Amino acid sequence: MAWLRASPPKECPHVRKPLRKAVLPVAGLGTRFLPATKQMAKEMLPVVDKPLIQYAVEEARAAGIEQFCFVTGRGKTMLVDQFDVAYELERTLTERNKTKELDMLRAQALPPGSIVSTRQQAALGLGHAIWCARSFIGDDPFAILLPDDLMLCDVSCTKQLADAYNETGGNVVAIEEVPMARVSSYGVIAPGETAGKLVEVKGLVEKPKQEEAPSNLTVIGRYVLMPEVIGHLSKMEKGAGGEIQLTDSMAKLIGTQPFHGLRYEGRRFDCGDKAGYLEAQVAFALSRPDMAPAMQSIIKKYA
Repeated sequence: MAWLRASPPKECPHVRKPLRKAVLPVAGLGTRFLPATKQMAKEMLPVVDKPLIQYAVEEARAAGIEQFCFVTGRGKTMLVDQFDVAYELERTLTERNKTKELDMLRAQALPPGSIVSTRQQAALGLGHAIWCARSFIGDDPFAILLPDDLMLCDVSCTKQLADAYNETGGNVVAIEEVPMARVSSYGVIAPGETAGKLVEVKGLVEKPKQEEAPSNLTVIGRYVLMPEVIGHLSKMEKGAGGEIQLTDSMAKLIGTQPFHGLRYEGRRFDCGDKAGYLEAQVAFALSRPDMAPAMQSIIKKYA
């Protein structure tokens, strides 16, 4: 499999804009969690007491994101409803003097007009999902958060990417090392020069065979991209798995704009996988002072 190699980086062609937008692709069916996801969106699966989609939105807000676009599928209106005002619930909490719960709900509320949704009618890949948000993205830089990748970080992973974008003025993706035997499940970078936690991206390939992978540095579900990627996605070129791969269009930005991978600080949990989801329950409970003693006691029972 050929992978794309960059020519020397050129000056970023557009004026650097503040990062204020995020796209959340949430159209998947969640078949690995059936029957739980027969009626419920997989992004509504809770970790301790918050759904996955809530964690993603809160992470983005911590990075200064103000506008959100959910790329949804059929039967996923509950994802938008999660961030709507629940008047009946708030009235009931008020009547029962549940001030703590009421304050929590109101603190999580988003300003009116902060969320829009668009529909991905066919499962044609992540690249196609991002293309579906093209009107929302416009000419602005934007973050992408895949809620299946749940992040446990002292500093929001998206905030780490936003800070790197402010430093470099170009595309930044969160990266982590995986065993070479697993690279065929990821987008993989061909690394260039390293400066601190930033790694220059010289090339990208989606799901390479182990023997063809340029490294074991893989892209996870957090990105900050420039709007020019939409022009490449618009060509609807199919890649690995017969899908429109975001990685392929990102690779075409290399050499025309700054492009870096960020070795983020924190832990990722693959909540699209049952084992990863269960591990996330344990890790997030242990990270909370109100839940850690109970979780430690539970773990001892089964040790």
